[in-house]
Amino acid sequence: MRKAYSSLESLRGLCGLRICLAGSRPFKREVNSVKSRAKRLGLNSLTFPRRMYLFAAPALALFLVFWVFPLIQMFFYSFTNFNGINFNYDFVGLKNFVNIFKDGTLGNSIRNTLVYTIVMVGASNLLGLAIALALNSNIRLKTLFRTCCYIPALFSAIVVGFIWSYVYMPRSGLLVSLITLVGGDASKLNILGNHKVALYGIALVEVWKGFGSTMIIYLAGLQTLDENLLEAARIDGCNEWQLMRLVKLPLISATITINVILSAIGGLKAFDYAFIMTSGGPGKATNTLMFNVYRIAFNEQLMGKASALSVISFFCIIIVTVLMLYVMNKREVEL
Repeated sequence: MRKAYSSLESLRGLCGLRICLAGSRPFKREVNSVKSRAKRLGLNSLTFPRRMYLFAAPALALFLVFWVFPLIQMFFYSFTNFNGINFNYDFVGLKNFVNIFKDGTLGNSIRNTLVYTIVMVGASNLLGLAIALALNSNIRLKTLFRTCCYIPALFSAIVVGFIWSYVYMPRSGLLVSLITLVGGDASKLNILGNHKVALYGIALVEVWKGFGSTMIIYLAGLQTLDENLLEAARIDGCNEWQLMRLVKLPLISATITINVILSAIGGLKAFDYAFIMTSGGPGKATNTLMFNVYRIAFNEQLMGKASALSVISFFCIIIVTVLMLYVMNKREVEL
């Protein structure tokens, strides 16, 4: 490789010496000579050796083995009655898809997933933007506050799930203890055991873990704003609210788009806290699309049906993401 690069440098120097003769026949012959020598050295261009593609081969192999091949298998098994163990399966056509629609699995999963996504996207972005605006100002210890806000994002989902399970624990959890400390009656408080609020409870855990990452991206966008433009707006009579609404937010619209799309994708793929904290309960209150895929595949051992639900989820996530990206990019242009 070192020999190839030294040869490459000599070829570049040779081209530089002949650049003044661009229109002459000797120069053209020299260019042909350079190309032939590069070809002998295994270079497909004067800047990128052909052998450099070998460095991408391991990553490409991993991508094909652990992403593309399982994806193809998922589409294949969605048309079978494969149970995940016995490979003597039969093709059943669209029966798995029909059963998903008939037994109400899809409707309940989509409803819970959309509610979870809306709560998570709205709360994490509003909280992240508010904190980013506060920490972008000249306040003392802002570096410490930024670090503290980002710390929850460093924990794994299983750690966060167990921590918040103790926070929500009835009768002896942290939340109950705090309410009791200030004189309130929290003896009947059971967030994860109440089918009306359990989904919102685990969505707020996702917000707590993810708002730090959202804040960092907003903070990066705010720090790219031109101070001269902001100062001109202040001279024109804008107060801080007008400055934020009419100047700062339009200028970071691309950052808002990135955060909203990433949050939406994360919400649509929600699985961790429904599995760790509630196991989909109480009843079906926290059954999301991804949790139902897991439940059908490993609890009921209906891998074919789970694959069919995965296919539906795959296209649902793509459609929602593309639509949001189209709408928000159009909004960016308008701003």
